[in-house]
Amino acid sequence: MSFDPTLPRCQWPGKVETNPLMVAYHDTEWGVPVHDDRRHFEYLVLDAFQAGLSWSTVLNKRENFREAFDKVNTLLGNAGIIRNRLKIEATINNARMFLELQDREGSFDDFIWQFVDGRTRHNRWRTLKQLPACTAQSDAMSKAMQELGFKFAGSTICYAYMQAAGLVNDHVTGCFRHGQIRNMQRQRHGKRERGQE
Repeated sequence: MSFDPTLPRCQWPGKVETNPLMVAYHDTEWGVPVHDDRRHFEYLVLDAFQAGLSWSTVLNKRENFREAFDKVNTLLGNAGIIRNRLKIEATINNARMFLELQDREGSFDDFIWQFVDGRTRHNRWRTLKQLPACTAQSDAMSKAMQELGFKFAGSTICYAYMQAAGLVNDHVTGCFRHGQIRNMQRQRHGKRERGQE
């Protein structure tokens, strides 16, 4: 898959020539509204592991994460992932909490989207410096998740997750993806109104 290096983007993924994986993630995933529980869980895991690290470090190990989650000792010996015992144990705990929440609520998706009233919040940031580390919504999400027993679910991690899973559109206004994400929501809600979903 090739990506047009001339398109205006957020600055954080870097250049197509030097960071193709980051650009691919930015252009195809980041900020796209997620309604699949498996994808929700993957983003929760990746954002928890990102704490204290760069996103590119986590993204480069993503495929290994997908293959690795079996046992704590196996994980700690796997150089393909980030070997942090607290984060690994938190992930195993969070998997249990996730399944319990699904049983109770019907889906994680229904639970998590309540924090933004079921619709992506489209921010209008002009520069990366304007992006917040957390918001009232991520504070509320963090509190609810921690009360349910989730670990590594602080407000900053929750906000990074909200950005990844499309609960907020934090592409800067000059980025070509900002308008595309906005249009995805319009199309989805149009389909719902017409009974096509």
